[in-house]
Amino acid sequence: MTESDVLSALPPILPAVSGSTGHAGIDSELFVDTLNRPLRDLRISVTDRCNFRCVYCMPKEIFGRDYAFLQRDELLSFEEITRLARIAIANGVEKIRLTGGEPLLRKGLEELVSMLADLRTPDGREIDIALTTNGSALAYKAQALKDAGLKRVTVSLDSLDEATFQAMNDVRFPVAKVLNGIDVAHAVGLGPIKINMVLKRGQNDQDIVQMARHFKGSPYILRFIEFMDVGSSNGWKMDEVVPSSEVIRRINAELPLEEVVPNYDGETSVRWRYRDGGGEIGVISSVTRSFCQSCTRVRVSTEGRLFTCLFATEGNDLRALMRTGCTDDELAQALGAIWRNRGDRYSDLRSAKTRELRQSGGKKIEMSYIGG
Repeated sequence: MTESDVLSALPPILPAVSGSTGHAGIDSELFVDTLNRPLRDLRISVTDRCNFRCVYCMPKEIFGRDYAFLQRDELLSFEEITRLARIAIANGVEKIRLTGGEPLLRKGLEELVSMLADLRTPDGREIDIALTTNGSALAYKAQALKDAGLKRVTVSLDSLDEATFQAMNDVRFPVAKVLNGIDVAHAVGLGPIKINMVLKRGQNDQDIVQMARHFKGSPYILRFIEFMDVGSSNGWKMDEVVPSSEVIRRINAELPLEEVVPNYDGETSVRWRYRDGGGEIGVISSVTRSFCQSCTRVRVSTEGRLFTCLFATEGNDLRALMRTGCTDDELAQALGAIWRNRGDRYSDLRSAKTRELRQSGGKKIEMSYIGG
């Protein structure tokens, strides 16, 4: 399987759909893709900027001082984001996750959270609104976000060792400030809080058991994520991936584990709990154990391009539709048409030679652009 084979599995750019059915909620069958996967999760990047330069996401040699980030008028406004979310919810979406970049850098983010928190599913249920953050400003923002209606936060934390953590974020940000932000978020009622550790062999995999010990017995859920070939700038190599099976073996050797059933269909994390009742951990294995078959997520970039796969090369421009005066019904039809044509299963098709094959393939979208 070559990279061009993988890329050919991605959906084409679709034109705006004209016509009207008279309402923004359309036949739910439109929101099942070619592999019979429904649309349930909407991930929205609210900024392409970040104050970290993590080596697996925004390496400093690419995202340097002269890097051209998007201008404010290019970003989706809070009103545009809310409009898109409202239409997606009317057609099956039940969870919204705000990402970046670092979403807490978006000025007035709590206002957006409040607008989204007012939305309801067709049968009147609240939406599950979550946020992924590096935790650097969480201590300052947690209360306002909770008051606005945020439900949960996921915090990226790649090591407890100061030298390793600062080498990973590459801006010398101290781990203590992230840990404080996590504790403040818990104290104000955001939860359950999940902590994501991206593993890169030779950089932080020596800290796996230390992380497990630290968070065992805490109210937080630690999750280990395989280093993924997202984008084209992180220098991904297969031999730097620490398989989730190895993570479980290492932890289980010192802290016995047992597998737990998923919370819901399509859950990306495989759950394990400590046999002595000390809580649980999770592993996300998109490299070694694909979960494409149950993927129900769609991603919207900071300036309104919709991507149906984390490993995509192109998106569909919804901002242009909204700013040229489309109706809610036309926007709903466009979203439905994109999802109906979705056939993405990159992780099923991935080759260990991904890095070399990129030379002849399309350039993948960076994680900092569409969120993890």
